[in-house]
Amino acid sequence: MSGRWWALVAVALATFMTYLDNNVVNVALPTIQRDLALTISGLEWIVSAYILVFAGLLLAGGRLADVFGPRAAFFTGLTVFTLASVAAGLAWNQETLIGARALQGLGAALVTPATLALLPRIFPDPRERATAVGVWSAVGALALAIGPLTGGFLSENAHWGWIFLINAPIGVVAAVIGARAIRVERVTPEQVTTGQVTVASGRGTTGRLSLDLPGLATSAVSLFALTYALIEGASRGWTSGPILGSFAVAAVAAVAFLVVESRTAQPMIDLTLFRERVFSGGLLSMGLWAFGVFGIYFFTAIYLQSALGFSPIEAGAGFVPMALLMAVSATVAPRLAERFGSGPTVAAGLGLMAAAVAGLSSAGEGSHYGDLLPWFLVYGLGGGLLVPLTNVVLNAMPPARAGVASGVLNVSREVFGLLGVTILGAVLSARQGALTGPPLHTFLEAYRFTLLIAGAIVLVGVPVSLYSLRRTRTAAPAVPAEAVAEPVA
Repeated sequence: MSGRWWALVAVALATFMTYLDNNVVNVALPTIQRDLALTISGLEWIVSAYILVFAGLLLAGGRLADVFGPRAAFFTGLTVFTLASVAAGLAWNQETLIGARALQGLGAALVTPATLALLPRIFPDPRERATAVGVWSAVGALALAIGPLTGGFLSENAHWGWIFLINAPIGVVAAVIGARAIRVERVTPEQVTTGQVTVASGRGTTGRLSLDLPGLATSAVSLFALTYALIEGASRGWTSGPILGSFAVAAVAAVAFLVVESRTAQPMIDLTLFRERVFSGGLLSMGLWAFGVFGIYFFTAIYLQSALGFSPIEAGAGFVPMALLMAVSATVAPRLAERFGSGPTVAAGLGLMAAAVAGLSSAGEGSHYGDLLPWFLVYGLGGGLLVPLTNVVLNAMPPARAGVASGVLNVSREVFGLLGVTILGAVLSARQGALTGPPLHTFLEAYRFTLLIAGAIVLVGVPVSLYSLRRTRTAAPAVPAEAVAEPVA
């Protein structure tokens, strides 16, 4: 196996580790609460601290990858994440655990944009790059399903700290392989000191890329405030002072960010890109996908345990067939997009997802897992077909801005995912409150109604992707030769 593919192994392992940590904690929370005598607030912040820092710093992480190089950002983030995972696994009180989770979020915010930014440089050939992105997406899909299963198994059969300590060997292996296989342009100490780095432009010339500190600050504040409001809104009340204040801060900081980016000579994001239907439509389609995936995972996991009586491990295992098919579909999607175009491929994926969500809404009190499995498989098949979106968004930015492009893509996914949980949760609660009868009956009726709403929202992505991604292919101009050094094993 050539050096390029060994580099992909390192990138995939880091991606798997960060995605796994996004949802491995949830099923282990009761065990952690008993062991550390956590308050309810502390329990919530074990989950929220990671998501808050991760989502809030994604754009900043992407910018740092562009300025100092994706390789440097990758190894820095990988080191921070691995060490923070060890600290979380050995935590002795809630303060230590929450702090370690926040550091994990910091590491993930550096690693995640860097992994995608590395792929165009490691794989300048468009065909190989499309395959690499498919593998990257497949690994993420597997981690989403294996997370709850792993968390449930370890919390029931070992100390809960192992749900974090398991990241240590994965991080070390990824670092060792990556150190030998990942070879891209390097940054000199003088360039790091000045906060600038010479990069290759799409035309093969060179230029200076600045850090854009005002853009970093305003984007981070806006995303922090928005993420906090979405996480805490349900518990604190959507009309409470802290939540309304957070939304206001997010809006003001977002406006400030737009002003800064429109006036700076070297903006983090060229705002004119949002006028391009491919870029803006690709982000919206990705957001609609995340809206459905996050919401369905969250509420269907509740359904499996409350209605079907599944244990946490069984509920996690119930999603594995869907994720396996999603992973297989993700590796095939680039070939389909090359033949039929990105628009039809993505539209087909969203259509299949919407149909699967509508099919799941037929589940009732007498249903069994066998009744849900066919729809899970349809959902997984459709979810994997959205892989070309990643190539579309990355290809819309110059190679030197791949880090920010990755950050924008992940921000779209995280924010829309949180909106999915928040909005669908509000719909479910309101619907359940309006019904009468036993709690299980009202929950199921509200759950089925919520699924129909979710399916309708995901279905909106079909015309969006057909229009915005028409006549686009997953292939992109190769990265200039002077910007790439051939990876070696």
